[in-house]
Amino acid sequence: MRHDRHLVSSSWDSYELLDSGDSLKLERFGEIIVARPETQALWEKRQSHAWEKANATFSFIDKKGSWEKRSVLPESWELSWGAARFLARLAGFKHTGVFPEQAPNWEWIRTAVGKKKEPDILNLFGYTGIASVVAALAGGFVTHVDASKQSLDWARENARLSNVPENAIRWMHDDAIAFVKREARRKARYDGVILDPPAFGRGAKGEVWKIEKGLPTLLEALAPLLKEERGSFFLMSGYAAGYAPRSFAQAVEDIFGDVESGESGELHIKEARSERVIPAGIYVRFMR
Repeated sequence: MRHDRHLVSSSWDSYELLDSGDSLKLERFGEIIVARPETQALWEKRQSHAWEKANATFSFIDKKGSWEKRSVLPESWELSWGAARFLARLAGFKHTGVFPEQAPNWEWIRTAVGKKKEPDILNLFGYTGIASVVAALAGGFVTHVDASKQSLDWARENARLSNVPENAIRWMHDDAIAFVKREARRKARYDGVILDPPAFGRGAKGEVWKIEKGLPTLLEALAPLLKEERGSFFLMSGYAAGYAPRSFAQAVEDIFGDVESGESGELHIKEARSERVIPAGIYVRFMR
């Protein structure tokens, strides 16, 4: 597996990283500009005038923080990437429901799914479902699993907005480990596995997820679910503070072996008007 293969997400029609610095980032989602905390931005801002155009700013006044709106904004608004359509919202804990640093992975998923006829794809911790939508539009049948009913509802909205056929995605409100273990018992097999495990979370029935304990268990349970045949693929990304890409990669290699075609590294977002990037996550992926 090749390491330190960083993926860079540049601007597209619905998204731009306008500026960053002073532990903040300024982004355009469609026509709406938001300012959010960004611990990686240790440098100084360069586009000071641009920050005056922010429609909303997220601040950690308390532990959860809140959005301050400078104008009346819609509850949600439409964005797109390729044929995928999805809704952005000013959600809790500075989120918008869109992780633009994942764009290179969306492209990789689209290509991988397109190499097989109607492949079965498993997406764990699927959140608002953009990866599921991309996979379904590329011709895959997706099993989308998330423990949050609110996230599932949002993902369903995105699928409808993208005109994904109703029978192209199976929606599962479930705990990831519990679901995977059941699938292993019934000898289910998938052509592709996508997962984005959080550092901490709770399952649909209150199960506690801690990545340091849950990830090795989950990977071991996942191994028999991924088909051995040529063209099957695996993609894991993450945002767990304190973990390096090599840590994720070695956890994957420990279960799946040293996959020569694999790669791991950081996910970067590039500023629209400079060469600066924000490290925004980590990933491991391979194709057999």
